[in-house]
Amino acid sequence: SPLRCLSLQEVGPTMVGDEHSDPSLMSFLGATKRNMLGNHFWEYYVNDAPRVVLNKLESCGYRVVSMTGVGQTLVWCLHKE
Repeated sequence: SPLRCLSLQEVGPTMVGDEHSDPSLMSFLGATKRNMLGNHFWEYYVNDAPRVVLNKLESCGYRVVSMTGVGQTLVWCLHKE
């Protein structure tokens, strides 16, 4: 199963995917697709806090593999069996 990496902040909005993410998973999370001015890529985000997103992902079989901080951003890597 693929390893999913999410860039998340302590409070919403939470970035949950890019233009190549699974549309059905993005729909399950209630994510909106957007392109920020100056970026050459699309991203999916939700207004939920990371803990809400992580709980939703856990409910469909994802597990946290690792977590780290990058500047003021927190990144969780998840895996689905």
